[in-house]
Amino acid sequence: MKKGLAFLFILLAVFVLAACTANESAGEEDQDTGDQTEATDEGTSDEADNGGNKVLRLNNGVEPTSFDPPEGFDAASWQSLNNLMEGLTRLGQDHQPEAATAESWDISDDGLEYTFHIRDNAKWSNGDDVTADDFVYAWTRLLDPEEGFSSAFLGYFIKGGEAFNSGEGSADDLGLEAVDEKTFKVTLEAPTGFFLNVISNPAFFPVNKAVAEENPEWYAEADTFVANGPFKLSEWNHDSDFTMVKNDQYWDKDTVKLDEVHWAMVNEVNTEYQMFQSGDLDTSEIPADLAEDLLDSDQVVIDPQAGTQFYRFNVNKEPFQNVKIRKALAMAVNQDEIVEYVTKKGEKPARGFVSYGFEDPSGNDFRETNGDLVEYDPEQAKELLKEGMEEEGYDELPPITLTYNTSDDNKKIAETVQQRFQQDLGIEITLENAEWNVFLQDQKDLKHQLSRSSFLADYGDPINFLESFVTDSSMNRTGWSNQEYDDLIAQAKEEADEEKRWELMYNAEKVLFEEMPIVPVNFYNQVFLHKDNVSGIVRHPVGYMELKWADKN
Repeated sequence: MKKGLAFLFILLAVFVLAACTANESAGEEDQDTGDQTEATDEGTSDEADNGGNKVLRLNNGVEPTSFDPPEGFDAASWQSLNNLMEGLTRLGQDHQPEAATAESWDISDDGLEYTFHIRDNAKWSNGDDVTADDFVYAWTRLLDPEEGFSSAFLGYFIKGGEAFNSGEGSADDLGLEAVDEKTFKVTLEAPTGFFLNVISNPAFFPVNKAVAEENPEWYAEADTFVANGPFKLSEWNHDSDFTMVKNDQYWDKDTVKLDEVHWAMVNEVNTEYQMFQSGDLDTSEIPADLAEDLLDSDQVVIDPQAGTQFYRFNVNKEPFQNVKIRKALAMAVNQDEIVEYVTKKGEKPARGFVSYGFEDPSGNDFRETNGDLVEYDPEQAKELLKEGMEEEGYDELPPITLTYNTSDDNKKIAETVQQRFQQDLGIEITLENAEWNVFLQDQKDLKHQLSRSSFLADYGDPINFLESFVTDSSMNRTGWSNQEYDDLIAQAKEEADEEKRWELMYNAEKVLFEEMPIVPVNFYNQVFLHKDNVSGIVRHPVGYMELKWADKN
């Protein structure tokens, strides 16, 4: 079952090229978080213990942030939410967008209007029809500035989306229309070739308007949750575990082979692996300490993932208002050391922000073309640190705290960075860990000084990586602002000529690293152990998982 690492990156390249060129034909095929799982009373994963039902046991790592689609904008929520609900398109087994709740669609000649035809048999788990109004309601809510969803930027492709979300426009001006009960029309700001890919993201899932208006907290408990995907939520013991069962109202229920999926919440990879060995879990991540031995196992599955692990400087907190000090610390992070001796799962070191696998119109990989924008160089780091301290009048640096969300791997990486800063620069930093939801909120509120982050692509295009750092983006979380960068991203989003669009993106990433509000560490892959009787789990490069085709024999 093991796939070679070279093949992994070929797969990723194929995915991105296909995802970015999805055409007009309906039916074609597209924080951090979460280690997924939990212990059970049975102590076994055999389906026979459950009356012969096929029960898959997974680990979610932590409590989902939210099962409200636009709010649960992270891996801790996506993994399960993507199987409870479904958008107009769904990423298929080949990672390309395919028909889902919409059975077909029409695209205008100018590429600005998409008319989706919702299936007659698309139902909610309570028996209600899924309607165009449910999509208008959900997508309007995604963009509503009063809601303040961090995922709202994904909807800026929609006509009037950014204006409405920024408080300068009205919901009435959005390019969203329920033509009739089963016909949903969307008008875009500009032609967007990867739009069918974007809307497979969980942020674009519909919401049952009638249910939500009656109970605004419908998504918070299992007994009030309504699903329209392959599974529905049957039990949710907060901060402990939750269970999904096959949704008998799902339009494609005959494809779904599993009867039940049980999710634990164990935020410790070694414990997860022990549970896998004992039969309490059917999949597991690999503890870094065992990676060299286990990577050769026949139970290993390696899948591509478009994403980057990195650190964010808060440029509003001393000493990181100074670009030379930021660059000094960035150049004292040894990415090769981290992937070879700490994570040890075949990841590539990151010396830019956009990961490998995105091909430009000439067939050149984005990362290879734009090159290494930061490199480990302790001597230059020392010189930059000295210059930066002189500019700020520092005899010594203010205290520095590096904050990370709690997990063994995050701790080990942070300790490696801490040691490197001390050895190469003579800087002593303090490490601080926090539970995921608290950590994430504090990062959004710019309370951290230097903090660990991860980015998993929401859709298959480099602009998705780069748009995170425009001024006032909810994904920025550094306090950094640069007008040239903002202009380049805005131009790239409006540019119809693909060669020009890619050149704008190349230049934008260079500007980002000229000012260094972030420090890249490594690009992700997905390495899991699977029980021999488990098959059909699909992990997309954009960071979420499909159980629609999963089976357990």
